[in-house]
Amino acid sequence: MNESMAIDKRAIADYWARKPQTYAIEHGGRIFINADNSVVTAEPGSREFFEHADKVLLAWNHPLHDQNPFGRIFPYERYRGKQVLEVGCGQGGMAQMWAERGAIVTAVDLNLDAVEKTRRRFELFDLTSGGHTIEQQDANALTFAEASFDYVYSWGVLHHSPDLDRSVAELARVLKRGGRFGVMLYNRHSLLYGYQIAYLEGIVHGERKFLSPLQLASRYTDGDREEGNPYTWPVTAREARQLFTPYASRLDVQTLGTDIQAVLGHIMPGLAKHIPRSIAKALARRWGWSLWISGERS
Repeated sequence: MNESMAIDKRAIADYWARKPQTYAIEHGGRIFINADNSVVTAEPGSREFFEHADKVLLAWNHPLHDQNPFGRIFPYERYRGKQVLEVGCGQGGMAQMWAERGAIVTAVDLNLDAVEKTRRRFELFDLTSGGHTIEQQDANALTFAEASFDYVYSWGVLHHSPDLDRSVAELARVLKRGGRFGVMLYNRHSLLYGYQIAYLEGIVHGERKFLSPLQLASRYTDGDREEGNPYTWPVTAREARQLFTPYASRLDVQTLGTDIQAVLGHIMPGLAKHIPRSIAKALARRWGWSLWISGERS
């Protein structure tokens, strides 16, 4: 049996229920650091909790914002009043951004805790009257009819799917012809993977003697301070093109290097801040941790 197929999907859902991506100090935690370096503890599911999580998410991805959060990649205005699907809603931050900008949002997640938290978020931020739907679904087997949505997106989720091909096929199936999509997947040809995971952990620390490439990636990506997560497999840009090309009339694969300064700080402590901005940007465009795969349904 293929190693990916041997992964228990229930174990993945259970992990993310216990350790959701809260953007706290510890993966799945409730303690946040403010911009002034003060520390605050927020109750999960509270308005304060969601606001702190959003601040960190936005700070991590600041190059992607214009007058709107993630406005450089998300075509909000084009889909005002249209049906938009998010696959893997997590704590609901991005679903809220779309709902506040006029989209009719359907947000789904394999993890029931994520569904409950996103519903709670929509209640707290007065978004329950917009015709939005939030429910538990498996990305490998969405229950929606073909061509149900005008725009489909997923942010940092599907690389945790043991059957990525099937998830991509499902996203395409429920997207209308001519509709657009955007998917962020981790990049295996990145500094973070190549240096910190494959080289430092795999070779220097000898972990590849005991862990397969899949196990190594899962151990040292999300939740790495707490022994990792059940399944993470980053893709390459070439693999991303192979995955999405059969469904797209137009396809673009960009490398988003919002992580690059932090990674350089690990590689060259004390020196990274002196790297010229132009060089850091060039490294980010080539070796960043995230791939943004976007296009139009054929």
